[in-house]
Amino acid sequence: MRRISKLTRVAVGVASLALAATACGGTSSDNGGGSGDGGDKNLGLAIAYDIGGKGDQSFNDAAYAGLQKAQKEFGYKTADIEPTEGETDADKEQRLASLAKQGYNPVIGVGFAYGPAMEAAAKKYPKTTFGIVDSVVEGENVASLVFAEEQASYLAGVAAAKATKTNTVGFVGGVDIPLIHKFEAGYKQGVQDTSGGKVKVISQYLTQTAEEGGFSSPDKGKAAAEGQIEKKADVVYQAAGLSGQGVIEAAAKAKVWAIGVDSDQYKQAALASYKQYILTSALKDVGGAVYALAKSVHDDKPLTGTQTFDLKVNGVGLAESNPEFAKIAGLKDAVDKAKAGIIDGSIKVKTE
Repeated sequence: MRRISKLTRVAVGVASLALAATACGGTSSDNGGGSGDGGDKNLGLAIAYDIGGKGDQSFNDAAYAGLQKAQKEFGYKTADIEPTEGETDADKEQRLASLAKQGYNPVIGVGFAYGPAMEAAAKKYPKTTFGIVDSVVEGENVASLVFAEEQASYLAGVAAAKATKTNTVGFVGGVDIPLIHKFEAGYKQGVQDTSGGKVKVISQYLTQTAEEGGFSSPDKGKAAAEGQIEKKADVVYQAAGLSGQGVIEAAAKAKVWAIGVDSDQYKQAALASYKQYILTSALKDVGGAVYALAKSVHDDKPLTGTQTFDLKVNGVGLAESNPEFAKIAGLKDAVDKAKAGIIDGSIKVKTE
């Protein structure tokens, strides 16, 4: 039976992670087997990015921040590898296997798209610990790092309901898949519970598949947000990776609120010109999860099985960096009350 465990408390919060600096790659000679069985060749953490790559100011950058923290704390080499356009599962498997063969441990695939490739690579390198973000993969040496995105999104919905003046808010999802449905479901529930059904939610998905650019096309995000704003949405929440930058740009141009995702996007340098319109962000501690797995391997107690990051362990949350967040009447109190309700179980958040 697959071991399922609940991670106690992650060692680093999203808000404290730096999202800038350059990667430090590293390689070693072929040790002929899984990481950890090739003499003293254990180079440390390696991550393989999801669509959009480093610089998305969101999901992938949060993972990189976790790598940076591990690199600084443990003093070892790291590697971070970009995806290629139109790549196959076989390409992903080769990337993961190559990192394990070089001696990196753990090897983490950032994103559900690595599922089939990781299952295959983990079997080939049983002494390497693998990790996957946002998916569950069976394997004795695999840690599945999953999040309660719906909980953070519920809080974002509470904030949107309190901030809207038009009683219309928007949601832009990158790709029409179950993972992003969790964001939409939590957001809609938070809006409806807070407003008593008085606030309308307009939802749109940018593409049906990731290959069509739903997570990597700011122009698509911008166009979708502009359409929602034309329909009177004055708060737009995006769960769209790199495409979300376009959503934020459109909101700022129209002088309405944007809600960021994954990282505290109010704090990100690349979005500085729009920051006053980023009301909050639904936080997802991808960096904390990456770091926690790296630490477990460094401590020779590698995590395996499903590791769930939720509100109880600060694995998800809602940012309060923008000073305007505290100025909107009743917003912070409503968010705090909702958070407490989710944690004590009195609020059950939907996932679809």
